[in-house]
Amino acid sequence: MPHFYFREIWTPLKLVGIKLFRDDQGELWYRVFSGPRKRVKKNSA
Repeated sequence: MPHFYFREIWTPLKLVGIKLFRDDQGELWYRVFSGPRKRVKKNSA
């Protein structure tokens, strides 16, 4: 399993429990309350 380093991005969504993170490879992830982090899917065009 790969290891990721996350940096939290502050947004107003944090006030309602949704946190955004960016990993060391530039991918965007989100977390709802204290659940697991999930990657934001990209559209392949």
